[in-house]
Amino acid sequence: MATAVEGGGGEAPHRSPEELVAKAIAPVKLQYLRPPPVRSSGDSTGGDGEVGKGKEKTGDASGSGLVKEKKSKRQLKRERKQQVQSVANMCTEVARTGNMDSCPFGSKCRFNHDLETYLAQKPADLEGTCPFDSEEKVCPYGVTCRFLGTHKQNLIIQSQDLQRRKSHEINNLDKDLQKSLWKGKVKFPKAEAQLKLLGLKGGKKERLETDGEQDEIKDESVKEGDKVEEESITDDESRPLKKSKNEVDAESTHETNNGTCCVEEDCENEIAEGKIENNSPKDSLKSSFKVDIVPKLQLREKKLIDFRGKLYLAPLTTVGNLPFRRVCKGFGADVTCGEMAMCTNLLQGQASEWALLRRHPSEDLFGVQICGSYPDTVTRTVELVDSNCSVDFIDINMGCPIDVVVNRGAGSALLTKPMRMKSVIQAASGIIDRPLTVKVRTGYFEGRNRIDSLVADIYSWGASALTIHGRSRQQRYSKLADWDYISKCSNNAPEKLNVIGNGDVFSYCDWNKHMSQCPKMSACMIARGALIKPWLFTEIKEQRHWDITSGERFNILKDFVRFGLEHWGSDNKGVETSRHFLLEWLSYTYRYVPIGLLDVVPQRLNWRPPSYYGRDDLETLMASDSAADWIRISEMLLGKVPEGFTFAPKHKSNAYDRAENG
Repeated sequence: MATAVEGGGGEAPHRSPEELVAKAIAPVKLQYLRPPPVRSSGDSTGGDGEVGKGKEKTGDASGSGLVKEKKSKRQLKRERKQQVQSVANMCTEVARTGNMDSCPFGSKCRFNHDLETYLAQKPADLEGTCPFDSEEKVCPYGVTCRFLGTHKQNLIIQSQDLQRRKSHEINNLDKDLQKSLWKGKVKFPKAEAQLKLLGLKGGKKERLETDGEQDEIKDESVKEGDKVEEESITDDESRPLKKSKNEVDAESTHETNNGTCCVEEDCENEIAEGKIENNSPKDSLKSSFKVDIVPKLQLREKKLIDFRGKLYLAPLTTVGNLPFRRVCKGFGADVTCGEMAMCTNLLQGQASEWALLRRHPSEDLFGVQICGSYPDTVTRTVELVDSNCSVDFIDINMGCPIDVVVNRGAGSALLTKPMRMKSVIQAASGIIDRPLTVKVRTGYFEGRNRIDSLVADIYSWGASALTIHGRSRQQRYSKLADWDYISKCSNNAPEKLNVIGNGDVFSYCDWNKHMSQCPKMSACMIARGALIKPWLFTEIKEQRHWDITSGERFNILKDFVRFGLEHWGSDNKGVETSRHFLLEWLSYTYRYVPIGLLDVVPQRLNWRPPSYYGRDDLETLMASDSAADWIRISEMLLGKVPEGFTFAPKHKSNAYDRAENG
């Protein structure tokens, strides 16, 4: 009897396509099925197997699995110091010019100046041409470039003749700004004025909030014990504070058309105490006590973005980098957004965090996503980004399920603190004229959805668009997204609020279904579907299933590598960085099953692919869930990996958190 193999299991009697679909297994045609490869227990795969405490499972170039010990911070610091002092770490100025005397630090430079020794041990050049070198300009990486043999000029380049590469990327961190952030010398006048106006200080709202006020916003289905459990995930600073006698409630503050405010309560107190005479009309009295604030922009004064019908590539941590977004733009993505950046890191001037804000000129409608715990942190970050970056909108993440983010009171943790959500959105939206958008999940715990009761409020607080991921924080990425609930939220939303649905869009059929069932929804955000098949945007626009060949898929990887070398550099460090992010991406792309191999079309995002043969050797290699095979694909594009190279995927996108952990 013919047998078929289920994903991740042993052999089983052949089942019909309907039975396989019911079990979330991709119904691959019988003639393409094969037994799963036999691997040792230590072999590395793309699955989510657990490893012993303090160890991580990796794949290496030889195909053998390794259990890699995690290193201490002191050990990592010592290794970094040794790496800086190694021969392979060439001084950038000497590398550019080819002149050992060109370094301004001379003998005090920490990096290597020995050109002959470096060239003797330098890895072999890669195939292809340098992405930077041309007749008009010289490669900025000089002798360290892995395409040195293709340079049109000699090794020795005089510094005065060197034409450095002009980066086409936007939103690069200015060195003077970085130093000012390091020293804490950057001022935030708009943010400080807005926080003062709203009665916010240090992330705490200076107003009286009773437990009853919190309960009015919380979902009625949440019991009292659950309420305590929800509030326990945040620190004491987030608890409501009583308003002092001399503090002014933000809701009693009235604004005038010229952007100044007058505090009615203080005026009346002074009249009662006899400090001023009440011999003038009330309006005249108000005008004599004015405090300069940031003019509050009405929605009609803000720049608006119409998201209706647009293909929106989701902000994707790690894999949603600039080279990947360029690939998606080539396939028809209309809206792109940078990876989530932490507010505290941006305010501290961390270069690695600011790199997440970079924008390519091809990204004509581009936003950045920030994540923070408190109104003051988020508002200052919004002002900083608004003043120093070219963006079309700013998105605040209130749905990230990652533990390290939630434990700081950010991301999904804000879903349990609606009053803090209000403070964050009100404060941030009041200081910019560009759209402010918010991304949330259905709720914190599974089965306790609450965003539908906050949709209208989020608009009134100042958000121009709301993206709803149809899962709770506890679900992470398990089970299917709840599109019925997304539709309910869009029906509750004000007419002018753009509601964007997110979750499990993997074909043009999914797009059409969700857009027709949720007529009030503006668009669908595409996340993991784009990671697995970035040509999804073309399928949606052309309304067809694309049976893409392995050669076409390999050309997409070639484009990514070329964009990666332009972004991260063509030296050895840039090549290995491009390789790392390519491998992270390949840990998603293997889940794609070609259209021609399926009994049921289209493929669903939750289907587990069984082991199968492709229509050619390359397609079979691309279907492998082994990290060793992903490394082989990277070697076809970026040459041999360094000795001892290992790789472990960063994300576990199928993780489901236990109930006790939220």
